[in-house]
Amino acid sequence: MPQSKSKEKMTEVIDSVESLKVAMAEMREAQQVFATFSQEQVDKIFYEAAMAANKARIPLAKMAVEETGMGVVEDKVIKNHYASEYIYNKYKRTKTCGVIEEDPAYGYQVVAEPMGIVAGIIPTTNPTSTAIFKCLISLKTRNAIIISPHPRAAKCTAAAAQRVREAAEAAGAPKGLIRWISVPTLEMTNELMRDADIILATGGPGMVKAAYSSGKPALGVGPGNVPVIIHSSANVKVAVNSIIHSKTFDNGMICASEQSVTALDDVYDEVKAEFARRGCYFLKGEELDRVRKTVIINGSVNAKIVGQSAATIAEMAGVEVPKKTKILIGEVESVSPSEEFAHEKLSPVLAMYHAKDFDEALEKAKRLVADGGFGHTSSLYVHPTRQDVIDKFKSVMMTGRILVNTPSAQGGIGDLYNFKMAPSMTLGCGTWGGNSTSENVGVKHLLNTKVVAMRQENMLWFRTPEKIYFKRGCMPVALNELGQVMDKKRCFIVTDQFLYKNGYTKPVEDKLDELGIVHSCFWDVAPDPTLQCAQEGVKQLRAFEPDVIIAMGGGSAMDAAKIMWVMYEYPEARFEDMAMDFMDIRKRIYIYPDMGKKAYFVCIPTSSGTGSEVTPFAIITDAETGVKWPLADYELMPNMAIVDVDNMMSQPKGLTAASGLDVLTHALEAYVSIMATDFSDPSALQAMKLVFENLPSAYDNGAADPEARERMANASCLAGIAFSNAFLGVNHSMAHKLGAFHHIPHGVANAVILTRVMRYNSASVPAKMGTFSQYAYPHAKERYVEAARFCGVTGASDDEVFENFLAKINELVTHCGVPLTIAELGVKEDDFLATLDEMVEQAFNDQCTTANPRYPLMSELKELYLDAFYGRPATSYEA
Repeated sequence: MPQSKSKEKMTEVIDSVESLKVAMAEMREAQQVFATFSQEQVDKIFYEAAMAANKARIPLAKMAVEETGMGVVEDKVIKNHYASEYIYNKYKRTKTCGVIEEDPAYGYQVVAEPMGIVAGIIPTTNPTSTAIFKCLISLKTRNAIIISPHPRAAKCTAAAAQRVREAAEAAGAPKGLIRWISVPTLEMTNELMRDADIILATGGPGMVKAAYSSGKPALGVGPGNVPVIIHSSANVKVAVNSIIHSKTFDNGMICASEQSVTALDDVYDEVKAEFARRGCYFLKGEELDRVRKTVIINGSVNAKIVGQSAATIAEMAGVEVPKKTKILIGEVESVSPSEEFAHEKLSPVLAMYHAKDFDEALEKAKRLVADGGFGHTSSLYVHPTRQDVIDKFKSVMMTGRILVNTPSAQGGIGDLYNFKMAPSMTLGCGTWGGNSTSENVGVKHLLNTKVVAMRQENMLWFRTPEKIYFKRGCMPVALNELGQVMDKKRCFIVTDQFLYKNGYTKPVEDKLDELGIVHSCFWDVAPDPTLQCAQEGVKQLRAFEPDVIIAMGGGSAMDAAKIMWVMYEYPEARFEDMAMDFMDIRKRIYIYPDMGKKAYFVCIPTSSGTGSEVTPFAIITDAETGVKWPLADYELMPNMAIVDVDNMMSQPKGLTAASGLDVLTHALEAYVSIMATDFSDPSALQAMKLVFENLPSAYDNGAADPEARERMANASCLAGIAFSNAFLGVNHSMAHKLGAFHHIPHGVANAVILTRVMRYNSASVPAKMGTFSQYAYPHAKERYVEAARFCGVTGASDDEVFENFLAKINELVTHCGVPLTIAELGVKEDDFLATLDEMVEQAFNDQCTTANPRYPLMSELKELYLDAFYGRPATSYEA
């Protein structure tokens, strides 16, 4: 591979026109070398850069909010996550080097060549996510990029670019491909645009116009003034909650977020009532005019209100509203530029119009687009069967994105509510908006297009081990298959010291001897398994070279065995990559290798709690850092599960209680998960019912009630099946951290916060709800009530059933000897408070959080922890 000239020192600080010119000369030399790289080399760099950006998503989000004073940290985390994970997922297999398209029959080829140096203009609204996005697509296309940050966001933008650059160079990229202006000025930005080969501009109208006036090719984007029409046939609850979900995201700073909503006459009152019920505030009389004059000044948005909360904007305008108001709504009539509410507002401020029919609504939407958002995005809520309405809307609206039944901010950027739409942080407006592309900007742009994006529920799944054997005494019969059917020769058993020394593995070993299968055993798994323990075990595993692995024990042994299984089959696999979180398991950056090539994997549980024998999850702790990693991938799912209660009869009372309450938490979280389905629900419901009916006797009587023991074993397995497919929620996220920081048994940690989390999740107007296309609006409380009634709880109303359900759960927890506060578990107040902030951030970042029906703010998690520690009453967690 050609190498760039060795330089003792590159120009790092770019703070003048002269230093900019020197830096760009150095970048051209580096880019020319990069242009010779193969697809394999480029893809490796692209992968490592995306991974690095993803890992830095939280600190970069915090930096952005701290520096700019705009937006919401938690939402900026999602933006950074999206800009790395979704962009990588979209383009990981896209060919960008050499021949990228070919039809030999016609002699047709398309050959890709890089453009050179990209000038990346970054806005203050999305300072880190847009920088990540532009750096990644530049690397994927073998271009160099020099970034001009907004002066109000220079530090966080530079930090994002630096994370990507360091990872790219470590992966083999020429040094200096990614640079940034250290002290941005208008003069330096103009000089950059004149000297670059292509301009990728995201920002205000003035900056975009300057990009197109520079004399160089430009991919710039126009302003968004997104109109929304709610048709008479629409599901009003879905429409209003989708708009709120979008408009409050990062306090309305995504240019595709809704700016006005027009409701038809026959649903107008229903729409208004739903907005009010969900925490939005309708401005009255003089209040409306005060907000008008605060939001728009001299025809342009007031920079001071951009990205601020609704309550903050109201306070600036001298209007008193509830502190937790989600959106300020102004009912207005005019759609002309003289009406301030008819403009793009980049904040949780929304105009609302009344239309007597669909034609009038269309005319209003057309005018709003023409006066401030030509070519950008428009949105329609309608019954999916009304294709005539959709066709009329798409034929009239001159916008590059026509969104149907979709939150506009998340829908416009792509790949969240429609999986064919390209993910991007730069949205073109085509010739309608004076832009060179109408697409979501990516690695290739050729034509103006109209994209009609229906809200689409993607394929779901229900996955279990190939074989699940259950019933008391089934283990010897099930093990026969290893020798008599599969002809296995060498078996490696993974267990813990207690089980091994007390003879629990002997029946397994005796059966293996009978079958003529040679075996060895690793019995040093600790109760809280560590990565270092798994690494030690895998040394023995590789030396023995088995064709079957049996994990026998509780969740610890099975989790450690799963990790060892991966390391045995794929020694080159990187643990830190396997542990990377994802928003959608199908879009994750790291792809687990195909398992089972060397060894068949069998799990035999000896406790009734984790359900790990049927799950694709493993929890492992890095002893060096103390971080507890929940790993998740269906490649980790065992091939065979043997649920034989004979192995569980002697569980002590403490383990019975903790594991049984863990089962209940698994089932409850799976049932209210945003990914719950008709296929996972039956397992979750039956598991709950079995727990309520059998855990008290299993706890009180132990082996003296073998039927209760067996039913609890079945409940554990059923709950495992449920959450394997529907996933878990913040209850487990918080419990993981209580266990890691304060050594509280996992099931106990779940139980001590369970009813508080349930009340938190049941809020009808949460601050945020989980993002998943199947989850249309908050309804966790209804799900809890369904579960309660299935378990025999009654009441005169849903509210009474819910309260009785919480009381029933607390009664069960107390019966099992588990206190209802963290303090009563022996955690000292000073120790708890000293670790609180770190627990909160790690719980927010836990893999389980993403499937929770209520997407948490870190401040909310903190209050939940404090409530659970002090035993404070948790009467309401409404936003």
